[in-house]
Amino acid sequence: MEETGKVEKKQKNAKKEKSFFKGLQTEFKKIIWPDKESLWKQTTVVLIISIIMCGFIRLIDILVQFGVEFIVK
Repeated sequence: MEETGKVEKKQKNAKKEKSFFKGLQTEFKKIIWPDKESLWKQTTVVLIISIIMCGFIRLIDILVQFGVEFIVK
């Protein structure tokens, strides 16, 4: 009796896996991938913003470091 239960459980798991991958395939078909021009524009914006933020954080770091050195001395 236990072996029958194990077999049924394995069959249910196999069906769940097939259902999962079928659903995954369906969702992938719904994805709208950006064209090359849009991708380059978005990448450029991300890089520019990252560089600006890096400079801003560096500036704040320098100011805090200067402030701490001023207080310590």
